[in-house]
Amino acid sequence: MHRIQLHYTLSRDAGNRLIRNPLPEMLAAVAQEGSISGAARALGLSYRHVWGALKRWEEQLDAPLIVWGKGQAAQLSEFGEKLLWAERQAQARLAPQIAALHADLERAFAVAFDANAHVLALYASHDDALGLLREHAAADSLHLDIRFTGSVDAIRALNEGRCTLAGFHTLEGAAPLSQTARTYKPLLKPGLHKLIGFARRTQGLIVARGNPLGLQRLSDVAAHGARFVHRPLGTGTRVLLGDLLDREGLSPDALGSFAHTETSHAAVAQAVASGAADAGLGIEMAAHARHLDFVPLVHERYHLACLKSSLDQAPTLALRTVLQSSAWQARMAELPGYAPALCGQVLAMSAVLPWWKFSAQKHVVRATC
Repeated sequence: MHRIQLHYTLSRDAGNRLIRNPLPEMLAAVAQEGSISGAARALGLSYRHVWGALKRWEEQLDAPLIVWGKGQAAQLSEFGEKLLWAERQAQARLAPQIAALHADLERAFAVAFDANAHVLALYASHDDALGLLREHAAADSLHLDIRFTGSVDAIRALNEGRCTLAGFHTLEGAAPLSQTARTYKPLLKPGLHKLIGFARRTQGLIVARGNPLGLQRLSDVAAHGARFVHRPLGTGTRVLLGDLLDREGLSPDALGSFAHTETSHAAVAQAVASGAADAGLGIEMAAHARHLDFVPLVHERYHLACLKSSLDQAPTLALRTVLQSSAWQARMAELPGYAPALCGQVLAMSAVLPWWKFSAQKHVVRATC
């Protein structure tokens, strides 16, 4: 068994934060261009350099990476295809952590040289719009220290004092006895917590290009025995899945084993793109980024929760100013499957989460904004 040691460097390419290694980049270029010379041009390298590097890697790995047929287009070997797939899957799974590492480095130096800079710690359910918000806010000296985790874990981190804001999402119009209500109600307390509006987004089925199985509902996934990739326990999308299964009268195991889970929407989309799964529940933006089809199922609201005591603190006020700016809201409106929803406004919990009903007998003082 070979032990492969790859060294990566941090970089930014067209706004995307990446960790980069020349081998998978060469393999991807060969697959895209169909020749070593074309790959060399695409990478801005010489033919001799690319050809020599691939040969050296084949010697080290003791396995062919390229089918070297004379007079034919260069193709990746089966091993080369598997290696490229593994690297892309790893990139998709690590994307939130890579982005957080970049942000840590940028924030550390920015704060050191900017006396007016603010830092805001945010634990949040994975969301592509939040990653873009981090870049947008940095231009105004507001540095968001985002740690992507499940919605449940994010609120727990807020309650334990590990962050100032918690990002979580809930199904619109969730019933009082829904999994959404049962999951989040014990974690949020009127008078203690406040919600700041962020986004309305669409979740649905991420499927292969052309939707070859014709999947339109979760019941279709179950009927076809399609391979479904799940999100882990503690994530908002796993909670959402429970409510959607209940709506369609499906049992929790109707979609097969929960063994295949991915930690982000991007990783779910990559699993479908690679052929490792037929479908998964996720956001439209993740499907769009990988040229996959998307079947919308529901709308949900993405909220930012904080303690009432932090509402008037300078970093929180700075974030609300950014969220309410026309520049940010126009940027969000351009994202597939997103729309700004009461962005930056402080909201009454009972109004935003309809399953929060307060009894006059039990609550003499009602929660107010």
